[in-house]
Amino acid sequence: MPNTSVEKSLVLFFRLTMAWTFLYAASHQVFVHDFTVVGFLKTTKTFHNLFAVFTTPTMAPITTFLVEYGHLLIGLSLLAGLMVRASACFGVLLMGIYWMAHMDWPFVENTTNFVFDFHLVYAGVLVYLIVKRAGHVWGLDSRAENLGFFKQHPALKPLVA
Repeated sequence: MPNTSVEKSLVLFFRLTMAWTFLYAASHQVFVHDFTVVGFLKTTKTFHNLFAVFTTPTMAPITTFLVEYGHLLIGLSLLAGLMVRASACFGVLLMGIYWMAHMDWPFVENTTNFVFDFHLVYAGVLVYLIVKRAGHVWGLDSRAENLGFFKQHPALKPLVA
């Protein structure tokens, strides 16, 4: 947990900027009725066979729903500082998937990004938020941790601890 006001401010800054990143992505997906992940996933190169499964007529609506509302829920969680550890873990998973989907090995998205791109930077910031217990810095995790529900169900406490 951050100790100094500078460190707390930095954690809050990273949490809110990552919240904005996910909420901005969600705004272009949840509120656009013809959004689908198929266009993005059909253009993958390095791991095309892996991602092609998610573009089938059966899987595409499910994958699209998970991406849209995953972005929205991760963004809201980071914004409120509630269940930050859980949402940041899902965010890291998404960033890893997006990183792989943009690859044309050894480049990522274009020839100016050699192996690394912003998806890995975002994943690193999310890991930092997990380690620093960012939901406890001007967030709801510190209040939720003391609720009777988490005392009755100690196995769920890591979600907010």
